[in-house]
Amino acid sequence: MNIFRTLHRSILILFAVVVVSIVTLVHISVSKIVAEQSRAQQQSHSPAMQLIIQQLMQPLHISQTLAKAKELKDLMLNPVENEEQIFVTLKRLNQEFSLNFFIASEISRVQYDSEGKKIELNEGKVDWYFRYKSQPENAMADIGQWQNPQFYIDLKIYDDEDNFLGVFGVGKSLNAFTQVFNEYKKTYGYDFIFVDQNKDITLTSDPELLIKGVTFKNLADLPWFQNLNPEQQQASLNNLLLQINGQEALIAELNIQPFDWTLYIITPLQSRQTEISRGFIISVVTLLAVIFGLFLLIYNLLYYFKKDIQKIKQIDILTELPNRSNITLKFEELMYEKQSMSLVLIDLDNFKPINETHGRKAGDIVLRQVAQMLQTDIRETDILGRWGGEEFILLMPNTGPHEAVELCQELCNKLGAMTITTGTTSIQITGSFGVSFTASPRTMSEVISAADDALFSAKRDGRNMVRMQLIDSD
Repeated sequence: MNIFRTLHRSILILFAVVVVSIVTLVHISVSKIVAEQSRAQQQSHSPAMQLIIQQLMQPLHISQTLAKAKELKDLMLNPVENEEQIFVTLKRLNQEFSLNFFIASEISRVQYDSEGKKIELNEGKVDWYFRYKSQPENAMADIGQWQNPQFYIDLKIYDDEDNFLGVFGVGKSLNAFTQVFNEYKKTYGYDFIFVDQNKDITLTSDPELLIKGVTFKNLADLPWFQNLNPEQQQASLNNLLLQINGQEALIAELNIQPFDWTLYIITPLQSRQTEISRGFIISVVTLLAVIFGLFLLIYNLLYYFKKDIQKIKQIDILTELPNRSNITLKFEELMYEKQSMSLVLIDLDNFKPINETHGRKAGDIVLRQVAQMLQTDIRETDILGRWGGEEFILLMPNTGPHEAVELCQELCNKLGAMTITTGTTSIQITGSFGVSFTASPRTMSEVISAADDALFSAKRDGRNMVRMQLIDSD
């Protein structure tokens, strides 16, 4: 596989060099045409990034830093006794950072804010707290109400023993965003729209589109979006030319990952700018199509190259153990050498529910870790392979059946004692072992059949055990 990795890196480097070269040539050939347009785009994107950092990312970083403070956790551990100090701390933070801060306590079921107010966290009345509490995410950005619509960043807080203490949050009035947006629009002439994962408009430079009460407007409500065909509505809108209020405009799309939001920058274009932009976009799209085609070609070459290597080595991709074909060849070689052998089938107990409960990714992790454990604990002369699904096969040359049963019992005990971690989940697994033995050359199907009968007995008798079935004498 090292050869494959080296080839993979070499082709990727070559691909990167080709891409850089093509882009450089295209840039030189069209530089005079796109110079002004590039400068205009830079004028729009640079302030937009600065806007995101100052108005969105800065509150996020402030809240994340404060959430780690021991002082905050100590206050939230005893909210009733520390109520006065909680209000003092929140008010001080408000004065230092010019942001609204609040603590929603799980212990007291009360929300304290930097204005000195308390809100009872009653289920059915304070919907956001219980909705957010049930979600797996530890950080969330949302638009909600305080004295007026606010942009919120909420962080879950836990004590040292990972017990949920509540939520620490930062709020910023949408009016503050509107003032900044107006200045931005006056300076650069661009409109922009922030939407969440549901395409609800959360922030915008257009006051008419801001949240009214508790009702969001959606991107699908906008006339220019409705004029797009269904394919365009589902695809990225980046570099899309469209008609807005009778004027052509260019859309730039930026993803804001921490919030799973998307920013659309809408740039009005004059007729000459539109022609330049259209020509530039066609060039870029053509170039990207060529690059994408080249990437697909390289990817397919790598895929088939990797597939050929795996065929030659006959290795199971998931567990990196010999596959069925490889094990069959090794069995035939041992029979040709007239060696006695114990053959063992190992089947993981109740494996299907793992896939159904935790997903196939968790199941793959279980198979890999079991394979690593078995491979580590067998003898150097033993040959372990993956027979299929959750079933492994073990060839034990020059090993009698009773010795094989003893060795398999040790493996069975170690397997039952394993705790497999799949991210946030710990899984216990056991295995059933079926042992067969041949002292003289036999077909693999004959030896496998006896091992399969033994495995069936182990399953029937309660699983997590070793059973042996000797082959009837000729």
